[in-house]
Amino acid sequence: MHGQSVSCREVLVETYSSQVGVREEGGNNKGKQVSEYLAVTGFSDPVAWCAAFVAWCHDRTGVYTVQSAWSPAWFPESRTIYSRTDKFSLTPRAGDVFGIYYNSKKRIAHVGFIDAWNPDDDYCITVEGNTNGDGSREGDGVYRKRRLKRQIYKVSRWVLD
Repeated sequence: MHGQSVSCREVLVETYSSQVGVREEGGNNKGKQVSEYLAVTGFSDPVAWCAAFVAWCHDRTGVYTVQSAWSPAWFPESRTIYSRTDKFSLTPRAGDVFGIYYNSKKRIAHVGFIDAWNPDDDYCITVEGNTNGDGSREGDGVYRKRRLKRQIYKVSRWVLD
């Protein structure tokens, strides 16, 4: 056999990476691509769409997930591999889903993808929707970001290869 097989994880990484640079059209959680993300979860704009972006990417890759626009739904115990407070956590990998906890909401209120996690660094690289250059949870597009690991509350794994 010639060539290499491509893993599901590699396809997922390629899928979310292809969306970096997508921006809302007209602001306020609207736009053609934002509508496509939201449609996977049964919503239409204008709705906060970070979790819908994660669902859309998994859907395009053929990975079974919760397909939810509700950020906390992405972290069932059976899929959670990392918690900021658990010293026995696994090391996150590209394609895993991260969640950021907001005290004001008393829950995880923003999600995206881990793109790179170096165990020897205080920072990780993420790809996330409905954010901006400042890392807001109410942004204007899909960005590749450098975040402090201590911002990451939980990480779930949906691709098992």
